[in-house]
Amino acid sequence: MNINIILAGVGGQGILSIATIIGNTAVKQGLYLKQAEVHGMSQRGGDVQSHLRLSDKEIAADLIPMGKADIIISVEPMEALRYLPMLKPKGWVITNTNPFINIPNYPEKEVLLERINKLSHKIALDADEISKNLGSARSSNMVILGAASPFLQLKIEDIEQTIKETFISKGQEVVDVNIACLHAGRDFADKNK
Repeated sequence: MNINIILAGVGGQGILSIATIIGNTAVKQGLYLKQAEVHGMSQRGGDVQSHLRLSDKEIAADLIPMGKADIIISVEPMEALRYLPMLKPKGWVITNTNPFINIPNYPEKEVLLERINKLSHKIALDADEISKNLGSARSSNMVILGAASPFLQLKIEDIEQTIKETFISKGQEVVDVNIACLHAGRDFADKNK
């Protein structure tokens, strides 16, 4: 088992939380993990990305070579498209359809979604709307994680446990809403893959 994952987004959208949860879950399952993060200008809404490599065998390098990513997980549609050259021909893109417009010449949403919809292996969903409807607009990253979960080869129960451990210091209500968002994303992916 080898999975190469590019996580992409904009500072403050929870990309590093997704990376932490995937990484900690993989380690609990006895997998090897290599991670490389590029935080960019996250304090100012700049792009943030992380390379995650999971395997049942030792991993030599932490960076994913061009064209070798199995999955792009993005909380922002333009950032998903930015990393397409990293994706394998049959790799999957899991992305939020709701843009985070942080630059004056941000492309039209319709143009981005048209490009995403042309991809043969994608899960594109409005994670912001789903998380808001579940009671936490800040948990859209967990919706995206849930949508990616069928492709990660990680047990959903272990992902849930890692979410509990990650967020319990913020209270049971935060844990519960994040797990609800995880399952909402998973349900969407199961119906649309």
